[in-house]
Amino acid sequence: MAVLALLALPAAAAERKFDFSEVRENQAPPGFRSAVTGQGKPGDWRVILDEVPPLLPPIATGAPIVARKAVLAQLAQDPTDEHFPLLIYDGETVTDFALTTRFKTVQGVAEQMAGVAFRIQNETNYYVVRASSLGNNVRFYKVVNGQRGPLIGPALPVPRGVWHELTVECKGNAVRCLLNGKEVITATDSVNPFISGKIGFWTKSDSVSYFADAKLVYRPHEAPAQGLVRAMLKKYPRLLGLQVYVPDQEPKAPRLLASANTNEVGRVGGKVEQAVIEQGTPYYGKEEKSVSVVLPLRDRNGDPVAAVRVVMKRVAGQTEQHAFARAQPVVREMQSRVRSAEDLVQ
Repeated sequence: MAVLALLALPAAAAERKFDFSEVRENQAPPGFRSAVTGQGKPGDWRVILDEVPPLLPPIATGAPIVARKAVLAQLAQDPTDEHFPLLIYDGETVTDFALTTRFKTVQGVAEQMAGVAFRIQNETNYYVVRASSLGNNVRFYKVVNGQRGPLIGPALPVPRGVWHELTVECKGNAVRCLLNGKEVITATDSVNPFISGKIGFWTKSDSVSYFADAKLVYRPHEAPAQGLVRAMLKKYPRLLGLQVYVPDQEPKAPRLLASANTNEVGRVGGKVEQAVIEQGTPYYGKEEKSVSVVLPLRDRNGDPVAAVRVVMKRVAGQTEQHAFARAQPVVREMQSRVRSAEDLVQ
């Protein structure tokens, strides 16, 4: 693997290796979502077996120079020109990162491309670095609302049927790309850059391409709402729990964005949180030793943009009115720091 020189990620940086050997042959890898930019249907992404050279040269004389191993393949051959299959990793949203993967372009009449997409906001907004065996070039560009920006990158040979190593490093708005260990692209995006997002594999048109040995070193994205929850828990140490739910598109239910228990983040909310966001109606519930109050968190226009669940210790003689009175100062202070929904998420 190439030396990652650009990123000085903190010691707490996370690392994830995508081991496709754990996936049954001809199945899509779990934790990924197939999508498409442009026209046509999503790609046909499966794990197959292929001959792959080892990452390090063999020490013993006569050792095999290739071995059959599980790789990720995009097998659909839709010749539509404006057709870009994506396989998005939904497990993490990342800010600064270094992603290294090996790829091989296998076949294609219209195109023979392979690449990675990153800082993915959705299927129509992201960055991409891709290599072309037909065009003999490597390019970086930005996709905004499905439209490609200027292409940056050199002309150089990318032989088909050969495994290559692609590294993409991203820090702030700076991007650096290496092909087979050699720097080929450096670029910055100073116009509304994407500061975080998901990563994924990318191809074009009828390209059949394989990917293997993918490794991601990254700094996980923490939503501003999580910092807000942390600050409130410090100021109000008697709280038993504090959660922030925001609307989500898929599924169409609230999503837990921030919590005193960070292991809960990402789970789907229920009808209570949905009603609080959509209608602005408060909720009160009680357990044997605790009470919960769910209140709307409003933006500067007074519209609910989130639901805040405040969990407190149940006290003798506590009424619903008293519980609301205890929870409201917490939510009011949180609300004073939020002008719009973006202040919670980005």
